[in-house]
Amino acid sequence: MTTATGILTPNRATREQPIRDAATVIVLDRNTPDGPSVLMGQRGASAAFMPSKYVFPGGAVDAADADVQFAAELQQQTAALLAAKPREDVQVSPRALAAAALRELAEETGLMIGPPGPAPSGWSHYADAGLAPDPSTLIYMFRAITPPGRPRRFDARFLLLDAERLHGNRHDFSGACDELSHLHWVPLTEARALDLPFITEVVLAEVASLLSSAGTGPLGPPQSVPFFDNRAATPRFMRIA
Repeated sequence: MTTATGILTPNRATREQPIRDAATVIVLDRNTPDGPSVLMGQRGASAAFMPSKYVFPGGAVDAADADVQFAAELQQQTAALLAAKPREDVQVSPRALAAAALRELAEETGLMIGPPGPAPSGWSHYADAGLAPDPSTLIYMFRAITPPGRPRRFDARFLLLDAERLHGNRHDFSGACDELSHLHWVPLTEARALDLPFITEVVLAEVASLLSSAGTGPLGPPQSVPFFDNRAATPRFMRIA
């Protein structure tokens, strides 16, 4: 299930939905002819959440994600930021969030990251390729909670991944499920012309800012992470540090 959030006036007559922890992956290719590009796909027109919108791959955390064994661990700064607790009721671990991100990326796009090794139980894409997932280069860069009044609500952590780390052909989506259609690499300069959720536009601006700060150098974890906290009817913005 792909996650994204948007800010609209809540429908107070709607029964409020629980907030589910989720992870979204922004796969960034800095070396395309048209400039830096991100991987996006379109949700189905009949989807209950964000129908027809273009989004990044991602989805809700599953219970089994907490027990996934990795080929390497998250960077210390990334894990520390993911572990920050602006929501006191949150019990999800940084490792579970990273596992959800890589699992959903494989399911929705067929793309994987990691060296040869044992695959986690149930991860058929990794098992077929003989790979073990490696979250060590994920960069935590954004967080947002779906506002009240929506048919689905997520506390989504957005994780950036350099496309150079992907295994195999980054243009081969033959292993993707049917959750997203029109999977393709979208230049940052063209992405905002798509039908996007509001929060995806904000995330794209953050990606552009990170690229500007890094120049031609490597991207690293930010010192703080923007957080759109929409638990209540009045939105709140803060930074996680």
